[in-house]
Amino acid sequence: MATDISGYEYTAPARCCAHAYLLPAIDRVLRDFRIPPSSVFDLGCGNGSFAHWLTAKGFEVHGVDPSTQGIAIAHKAHPAIDLRVGSCYDPLHESFGTFPLVTSLEVVEHVYAPRDYARCVHNLLQPGGRALISTPYHGYLKNLAMALCDKMDDHFSPLWDHGHIKFWSPRTLTRLLDEAGLKVLRVDRVGRIPPLAKSMLVVAERPR
Repeated sequence: MATDISGYEYTAPARCCAHAYLLPAIDRVLRDFRIPPSSVFDLGCGNGSFAHWLTAKGFEVHGVDPSTQGIAIAHKAHPAIDLRVGSCYDPLHESFGTFPLVTSLEVVEHVYAPRDYARCVHNLLQPGGRALISTPYHGYLKNLAMALCDKMDDHFSPLWDHGHIKFWSPRTLTRLLDEAGLKVLRVDRVGRIPPLAKSMLVVAERPR
């Protein structure tokens, strides 16, 4: 099955390296957009480490991930959080309902059918709800710097099983979300200086 990424490996409940720069950026977004603690859906929750961070801030978290290994680790480390095996290819809104906030960190670059992913985010959001989506940043200067430093093979990592298969810029990710009926409100480049950012954090809204 082409869309099956259940083999993505997790070995511990620890946060991933991207959380070091993503979590402060998410804190800023929560403040800037005055997003209060509420129910939230974490699409691609992995080992549950980000879901745990959200619960510590007062959010009621639900989420899914196709990695059975990741969900098993999450259940052991955070048994009180509602995290299940599933993916953006499932009709998640039929099982979980809709939410004022959907988060999805470093997921869309792994997705075989990104329009299905964007449609899933839209369906999970309540009208007026916000989505926080992060993915590795790509732009002309960063790509040029990687080429000049002979880092393209390392970055695109074709030998990484279940790794990155889509590479997004602010323009292409905005177009994807716009097609799904979501309005992009802000794109923050995070980690390093903006032209060489490691990731971008997109804030999008489902219009009322």
